[in-house]
Amino acid sequence: MFNTASTTPEKILQMLAALLLFAAVMGVILFIAGRFGGKKGDRIVAYLYLLPVMLLLAVGLVYPGLRTIYQSFFDAAGDAFIGLDNYGTIFTDPDQLTVLRNTVFWVVLTPFVATAIGLVYAILVDKSRFESFAKTMIFLPMSISFVAASVIWKFMYEYRPDQGNVKQIGLINQVIVWLGGKPVQLLIESPLNTFLLIIVMIWIQAGFAMTILSAAIKAIPDDIIEAARLDGVNAWSMFRKITLPSVQPTVVVVLTTIGIGTLKVFDIVRTMTGGNFNTSVVANEFYRQTFNADNQGLGAALATLLFLLVIPIVWYNIRSLRQSEAR
Repeated sequence: MFNTASTTPEKILQMLAALLLFAAVMGVILFIAGRFGGKKGDRIVAYLYLLPVMLLLAVGLVYPGLRTIYQSFFDAAGDAFIGLDNYGTIFTDPDQLTVLRNTVFWVVLTPFVATAIGLVYAILVDKSRFESFAKTMIFLPMSISFVAASVIWKFMYEYRPDQGNVKQIGLINQVIVWLGGKPVQLLIESPLNTFLLIIVMIWIQAGFAMTILSAAIKAIPDDIIEAARLDGVNAWSMFRKITLPSVQPTVVVVLTTIGIGTLKVFDIVRTMTGGNFNTSVVANEFYRQTFNADNQGLGAALATLLFLLVIPIVWYNIRSLRQSEAR
């Protein structure tokens, strides 16, 4: 048992020391900043204010990131240097290959399906009589946490053995029973269970996509839309030639944003299956290897891989934003 009586005062003292150190640093910065004036002084003041931020980023982000990359070249205990063996395990071990396969499913399906649903929904309800209510309904899942959404959908997929008068509490299995079928353990059937988990993410992210894309659609100038209608453009041509090109930069931002969130997905998998039944993804496997299997090296390698996968998406997102701003 931990001695909470002795650790609590120590933690309080550490917290007070950190607050005093922060106050002292800010006091020194304000004192030095007050000594400068003019344009050159403004630049020096700006650098001084950036200094604590850069220091916190270095301590809280850069150093742990570099430490993780370094740790990925060592064995499970973190003692023996084994080079790229952990990365070799990721790309050769059958269980890890399943993790990579599932991650590909998530990243390919979730952003495109959620964005497509959000875009179509935004177009259909735009300027309709029930626009506010319709948008509220699809945006509601965004207001709850991933864990809460996972619990809701876990009940949706719930299974009970088909014995006598046992009633199904899971909506999906109850519908199957109503249609004359037998209940199915949906969350243990691979790879079906992975797609069922992906549905939860799509359900959450479609509201986000709809909100952002709806704002972009409303920003399309009315005179362009009216001119197209006067020319006799039908609904499909309006979407293909007017709406989609106008919101294309926003679509890219939504796709990449959802893609980054999907790469880091952890809560849904952890809550619904715990990564069992061949449903684990990179983020969940990193947690499992590090904290459950106590394999520090492989866990660090998976975290590094996740970081490397996110970088191209972030770079493309920034590049697209700069191009749209330059137009």
